[in-house]
Amino acid sequence: MARCDAAIAIMAALFDLPSRELRRPGRSTIDIARVRQIAMYVAHVVLQLTMGEVGRGFGRDRTTVLHACHLVEDMRDDPEFDRIVATAERVTKAAFEPKSAG
Repeated sequence: MARCDAAIAIMAALFDLPSRELRRPGRSTIDIARVRQIAMYVAHVVLQLTMGEVGRGFGRDRTTVLHACHLVEDMRDDPEFDRIVATAERVTKAAFEPKSAG
């Protein structure tokens, strides 16, 4: 749950949305739903969480996560969308990288 909460907070900051909008149960506007889908995709791909874990963390069913991941993968053919998702992946990965002693 904590990793999903962190992923939600990162996406909310990146896309300048209130995190409560990404957590809200039920349907949302397409813009908020798209950011939530990207967040679920990143939680699965970058944070290596199962679809069930992501679903629980986002208050959704694992099949919703599966749909989001397929949708995001399909949309990555668009270079601009791919750039956005790649940025979200990099920021999330950096946030979870172990800090080096220095």
